[in-house]
Amino acid sequence: MPNSEVLAAKQATVASLKESMEKASIGVLVDYRGLTVEEDTVLRKQLREAGVDYRVAKNTLIRFAANQIGYGELDESLNGPTAMALGYEDVSVAAKILNNFAKDHTSLEIKAGFMEGRVISLDEVKAIANLPSREVLLAKMLGSLNAPISNLVRTLQALVDNGVEPSEIGADAPAEAAPAEEAAPAEEAPVAEEAPAEEAPAAEESAETPVEE
Repeated sequence: MPNSEVLAAKQATVASLKESMEKASIGVLVDYRGLTVEEDTVLRKQLREAGVDYRVAKNTLIRFAANQIGYGELDESLNGPTAMALGYEDVSVAAKILNNFAKDHTSLEIKAGFMEGRVISLDEVKAIANLPSREVLLAKMLGSLNAPISNLVRTLQALVDNGVEPSEIGADAPAEAAPAEEAAPAEEAPVAEEAPAEEAPAAEESAETPVEE
């Protein structure tokens, strides 16, 4: 039976694996058997520079951690040497690096993975590896957002090139509104003058009555 120190070390490893797997946006399991020390060093360097955590652990410990967070379906993939690449930001980076490396180094075999609370197959890992990177997606989004602004800048520049000053653009709008504001008082003026004119005949008739007597 393992002594208390060995048991405590294994429990600490399982707890660390569980915490890392829960935080990861994606995890990819690989069989690294057959890689040379030099090849393994190159792979680790690529993953580290991309912010991917690469961990090698015994299958029993990975299995304990996986079962605790609902990834029991990984059991069938936990055979032979197993390493786990954990990505915390861009979900495609870890899969992309491993998939590209496996194309040039057949000794590296992708087993399975997990993402968004579920286990994913080898085919799904490869599909994720072919997704555009986060930087590419952001660049495309910014390009689409900047397109209307670019069109406006080109239009304004064309007006300036044709001799129209930026301060003159839209300057005619207030001048067109001025006549409309003056028209309203002009229409009301005749109405105010007609009221006394209607009372004039009545005043003249009252003045002629004594003459008839």
